[in-house]
Amino acid sequence: MSAAADTLRPATSPLQLVREDLRGFAGYQSARSQRLQGQVWLNANESPWCNDADREGTLRRYPDPQPQALRSALAELYGCAPAQLLAGRGSDEGIDLLVRAVCRPGGDAVLVTTPTFGMYAVSARLHGTRVVDVPLSETAQGWQCDFAAIAAAVRRDGVKLVFLCSPGNPTGALLALEDIAALARELDGQALVVVDEAYLEYADAPSAIGLLPGQRNVVVLRTLSKAHALAAARIGSVIADADLIEVLRRCQAPYPLPAACTAQALQALAPVARARTVERVAAIRSERDVLRSALSSLTCVRRAYDSRANFVLARFDDAQAAFDRLLAAGVVVRDMRAAAGLEDALRISLGTPEQNRQVLSVLSMPAEGAP
Repeated sequence: MSAAADTLRPATSPLQLVREDLRGFAGYQSARSQRLQGQVWLNANESPWCNDADREGTLRRYPDPQPQALRSALAELYGCAPAQLLAGRGSDEGIDLLVRAVCRPGGDAVLVTTPTFGMYAVSARLHGTRVVDVPLSETAQGWQCDFAAIAAAVRRDGVKLVFLCSPGNPTGALLALEDIAALARELDGQALVVVDEAYLEYADAPSAIGLLPGQRNVVVLRTLSKAHALAAARIGSVIADADLIEVLRRCQAPYPLPAACTAQALQALAPVARARTVERVAAIRSERDVLRSALSSLTCVRRAYDSRANFVLARFDDAQAAFDRLLAAGVVVRDMRAAAGLEDALRISLGTPEQNRQVLSVLSMPAEGAP
């Protein structure tokens, strides 16, 4: 760590933000977590015989809760130490673990900036935790985050977790790293600033992980579901101060990572596969700019927003008609009209060039009954 980074490092440990009743919580100690060595394994009540469907003879054993090879590969990918990373079932599990470990049911609150990813509020409400909303503002330049209002709400409403999605879902807007850093410094000792970077590969921008040496209250969520095309494998990461990661590990279910998913993730993180991912991400970025520009030129589209993710959010004169026309052509997009402030919006994920052209072709056709 540089001398400058060490100077900026706050004295406050993120453990002070963990629920007091969980700071010394040992969690469940599974058979695999004991790290014992031997030739005859009789400590986990597993079947001594393999299932007939298990051709390789490995599925009768419980998997490693945190496979070292996977943890090391993910840490190398994201530029952090393995001790700063917890692997789990997508970003969703990371969100849930943070809420459970930090927020007292019925007492503390989480903060969201709508429109944003809905699981932050869902996890909080399932846990009996209040949700404070500081909505994004829509301007001529796009979606803007009011960081001063966030800091004020944290102090006023007992917020322990601030969820920031960057690039935003469904907005596609990227938050400035210097603004995130300033917020984390201001909220040191008061709240964790959680930056969800599920779409960061498409933004070609630096990660908030770089703030960790100086800001112990920063937490970053990453996933292999998007750019790495492993949505069904459900591999996500929480990256944070090592002390906080240890607390989250103790709150995690005993065996969160199926062995088959771990093996697939390791294959996807091999050098050749990673190089191919970089190529495909670059292609998505190129297609994204084309799609957004083309959507903006359509008469049925009121506005198509700039995006740093792998989708474009667009407002329509008649979103229902646009949704129905696409669905009739076999094209399924995300209807965002239930979200506050997006009553006329659809979110369109980037597909192949041919699929993107199909979207534009369908939306370019005159509506039924039009002259």
